[in-house]
Amino acid sequence: MVPLKHRLALIAVAALGLVAAAPAAASGAPARATPCHATEFYVSPNGADSGAGTAHSPWRTVQHARDYIARHGLNRHMHCDIDVNLRAGDYTVDQTIAFTGADSGSDGHRVVYRSYDGPGKARLLGARQVTGWQTYKDKIYRAQIGTGHPIHTLYEGDRRATTARYPNRGTDETWAPYLRATLVPDRRNSQTWLTFEPGTWDQNWDLHDAQVVIWSGGSWSWFTDTDPIKNMSWNKNLATLMYPTRYSIQTDDPGSRYFIQNSLDFLDQAGEYYYDSATGWLYYWPRDGKIDTPVWAPTVQTIVSVTGSSTGAPAHDLTFDGLAFEYSDFVDWYRFAWNAAGDSGTAHKYPDYDRQIELPRNRFGTITLTNTTGIDLHALHVTNTGWEGVYLTGRADHDTVSDSYFAHIGGDGVKVEGPYPGEGDIAHHNVFTDDYYDYYGELVPGDASAVELLDSGSNVVSHSVMQHSARYAVSMRAVTTAANADDYGHGNALSYLKIAHVGEDSGDTGAIYAYGVQNFDPHTMNSSVDQVTIDDVKADPSMLDSPPRGVHMDFGGCGFTFSNIQVTNVQGDQYHGPSAAECNEFANDSWKDGFDTSKMRYDQIGLTAQFPYPVGQ
Repeated sequence: MVPLKHRLALIAVAALGLVAAAPAAASGAPARATPCHATEFYVSPNGADSGAGTAHSPWRTVQHARDYIARHGLNRHMHCDIDVNLRAGDYTVDQTIAFTGADSGSDGHRVVYRSYDGPGKARLLGARQVTGWQTYKDKIYRAQIGTGHPIHTLYEGDRRATTARYPNRGTDETWAPYLRATLVPDRRNSQTWLTFEPGTWDQNWDLHDAQVVIWSGGSWSWFTDTDPIKNMSWNKNLATLMYPTRYSIQTDDPGSRYFIQNSLDFLDQAGEYYYDSATGWLYYWPRDGKIDTPVWAPTVQTIVSVTGSSTGAPAHDLTFDGLAFEYSDFVDWYRFAWNAAGDSGTAHKYPDYDRQIELPRNRFGTITLTNTTGIDLHALHVTNTGWEGVYLTGRADHDTVSDSYFAHIGGDGVKVEGPYPGEGDIAHHNVFTDDYYDYYGELVPGDASAVELLDSGSNVVSHSVMQHSARYAVSMRAVTTAANADDYGHGNALSYLKIAHVGEDSGDTGAIYAYGVQNFDPHTMNSSVDQVTIDDVKADPSMLDSPPRGVHMDFGGCGFTFSNIQVTNVQGDQYHGPSAAECNEFANDSWKDGFDTSKMRYDQIGLTAQFPYPVGQ
């Protein structure tokens, strides 16, 4: 394995595309590095926090290791790295493991939390195993888990269970089939009224916990809302939702696609569950009919958080190496962003950015970084999450996610939420390289991305596989109103990406997508996409919006150089340019005449040889 410091240096060099000569010593002789031996501590699932933290007397929890280092000031004036070695096994997490600036490295050295026995061997589980199962009826079992900690997703072994729904989903990999909202003229632009066809809903259903998952906007298929049902007006064939959806529900005909979920009356097939928030009973129909495989109820939304005290005092120089993160929770209600400019209640130069960022309640991931610089997430194994895999917000610069595996992610694989335009560029120069993203956006198919960059620029996304998504592979968005000088979402470099099976359930989209980037002349060509293959971009037949494309530069998707891009088996256009006028440059792309496959570096596209987990490319 390449030593950590050397690996970080190589990532930085690769990101810049530069190779610098090392300076010679003043005498002309080669400089010699001072020997450095990391301070080593050990943690084990079989350890005890009363132990010494040694290999023979390990601690039991990461929290104790963190506190010991800070309490003794070991990270204040460091002469070498500190390695916290987690031995193989499962570490259950009942509360988020929180790191702050006080846990940072110092003097050019890092505090490293690593899986000692190899990548993925030390597993941080944000869930508890459900026990006490009893037969309920037919093939349905139930267990009492209490009402103090409601859950919003569930896992059987290494697979997510489906929240009991109507109509039943076609497969574990799809969201269809759907019902459709009915157009009633006097309810046309409502964001809370859902009218249904007579006979499609059953008045005998118990809907006290029920939610609607809906592609709001009528025929638009851009974002999904997960919205609890507030009340029913059966005589009007009307469900009133608890919160306004992102777009109007009945804007046109055909109406918005949706399904209903989270009622015991919908639990009618294997792999479905229902949690009754009033009684604390969890109902589940096991996949193989037997309740032998462990069932996991999530305990936390975030397993690990790293939080600096401010943008000027970020947490820094922390590494998480080879750790597995599995199981985390979702939310009871989800909508992307505020509905109108100014709804955040805070004055901004460009208040319309309110509509392009997550609501504060949804700004989290299984790993959440807030006000950080120089955080290294390496060789992680992140699976079965309730929401985002990694969420970066506030200051986020020179952070790295590399050689990591993401699968069955509730939302995005990695999201960077940059600042409001014109208020200070604090989210930039991050590197996401040699990463594998498979089946993401499972709980929020609308807006799902392997990597999403919101008003964040000068980032590198490279050598990655991105597949199985209802919407994007990479999404880059800001606002269309920001002057170029106030727009921070440019300068991103995408390269050597292998993209397939995206756009599977949405429209007016592209595997690679941009909106509000350099919307005004003059356009500086400082964003790039190079050596990318995109295959199988096709939506479910129920999706009636404009078909998904290979590359979609929406309003203000400008300043990009596209070179050596090959798009195959796409339902819509290979490339769709900005609506106003073309503002990008091209060299050897499959939608242009003269495309030359010999210039494609197929052997270098996708993961590198050093990727630590077995996957099929």
